[in-house]
Amino acid sequence: MFDLSCTDENGNHFVVEMQLGYAPYFVQRMKFYALHKFNVMVEKGEFDYEGLPKLYAIAFLEKNILDTPQFHTIANLRSEQGEIIDNQMTFITVELSKFNKRVADIQTDLEKLIYTMKTLHKTTDISQYPPFWNEDWLKKAIDELDTRKMTPDERAYFARVTAANAEAVKAEKKKIEEARLAAKTEAIKKALRRGKLTNEEIAEDNDVHLEFVLSIQKQLVINE
Repeated sequence: MFDLSCTDENGNHFVVEMQLGYAPYFVQRMKFYALHKFNVMVEKGEFDYEGLPKLYAIAFLEKNILDTPQFHTIANLRSEQGEIIDNQMTFITVELSKFNKRVADIQTDLEKLIYTMKTLHKTTDISQYPPFWNEDWLKKAIDELDTRKMTPDERAYFARVTAANAEAVKAEKKKIEEARLAAKTEAIKKALRRGKLTNEEIAEDNDVHLEFVLSIQKQLVINE
C-alpha cells in the first residue's frame, strides 16, 4: 500500500510513497502503485481511455536509487529521441540524500520543502530556524507534525499508527532477511554439491561465516 492517495481541485490524481530504507528496486514499486491506480481509474470509467485525469506517482526517498546527479527527477513515457509519447502518467522521484543546499542558496518552494524534510527533526534551537519556516504553507505543515499540540485522542491515535507502521516495517524486514538467507542457503548447497570450491571460498563468495557453511554441509550429509 502507498502512503497517500489524493485528488486536487483540478481532478488530478496523486499517489505518494515515502521510503526511509535503501530500496534499489523502488522504481518497480512505483510502477505497481501507479498502474494499479490507473486500472482503477479506467474501470470506473467503464474502460473509457478518453479524457483520463492525470496521474502522478511521487516518491520521497531518504536513500539514493537513481544514477542521476539531480535530487528531483520527473519521468514520462518518451521515445528514443526523448519526445513525450504520453504525459497522462508522471513519475516524480525526490532523493533526499542528494540535496545538500545551504539555507542561503535555497530559492524554490521545492527546495524549501526538501530542506524542511531533511532537517526539521534535527533542529531544536529556534534561533537556527530558516526564515522560510515562517511562510504560511510550511508553518502549517510543521504545525501538523507537532504532536505537542495534539489532543489526547489524537496523540493516542498517532501513537497507534506509528507503532503499527513500525511493526509492519519490522515484519517486512524480517521477510526480506529470511528470503535473502534462503537464497544464500540454496547457493551454498549448490556450491557444496559441486565440490569445486573450499568451504572458505564458498563462505567468502556468499558473504557468510564459515560456521554457516559448515552447518549447511552437515545438514546435507545427514539428509543425503
